[in-house]
Amino acid sequence: MKTLDLNQLLRDHPYPGRGIVLGRSADDKKAVIAYFIMGRSENSRNRVFETTGDGIRTKAYDESKMTDPSLIIYHPVRIVGDDTVVTNGDQTDTIRDGLLAGQVFAQPLRTREFEPDGPNYTPRISGLLHKDGSFALSILKSDDGDPSCCCRYFFGYDHPKAGEGRFIHTYQENRDPLPSFEGEPRKVAITAPDAKTLANALWASLNEDNKVSLFVQYMDLSTGERDTVIINKHG
Repeated sequence: MKTLDLNQLLRDHPYPGRGIVLGRSADDKKAVIAYFIMGRSENSRNRVFETTGDGIRTKAYDESKMTDPSLIIYHPVRIVGDDTVVTNGDQTDTIRDGLLAGQVFAQPLRTREFEPDGPNYTPRISGLLHKDGSFALSILKSDDGDPSCCCRYFFGYDHPKAGEGRFIHTYQENRDPLPSFEGEPRKVAITAPDAKTLANALWASLNEDNKVSLFVQYMDLSTGERDTVIINKHG
């Protein structure tokens, strides 16, 4: 698989929706997480990331303008023991509860499916990062827009290479209705030496009109120390 330029991918795609990147820093010393949200409607754009005791949550920037919180207010990132869960919906909590009950990544996700927001049927994308830097990604999506079938895909990466990551996002193209992501997570280069550098590059590459919030974290693989950057369009 060809290694792609993540920033160029984002510049070429005005609305990838929500995206997850998991990988390894170029010096092979840190695990890398990035998660972003975008929005086309006023309700989707009216959000910010806020830190919590175990990760981050989305919240309304202007509570008076929030019309439907059901699919846009959730915890995108939660630390569960030595693991980090990152997703684009409330399945973060489903995975967390499963891990605490002794399940593996795929088991709790088999109880969930794509979002009930037809005709888009937005995929649920999820990632799990272990303390050794290995990780897994998943996507639950409709069968080419047919909600009668949920297609479940799981991808495991036991020995990530230095300077590489995998990128998965919700929408393949910016059309109506929005088609789901297709194929394997994209292999992308990770060259930024720290969270701030990567965050600034990704934020500059996301479509100006549609970008909402970005979370980037570098986790030191020897100490577990986390360097975190959050950028919100509002506030």
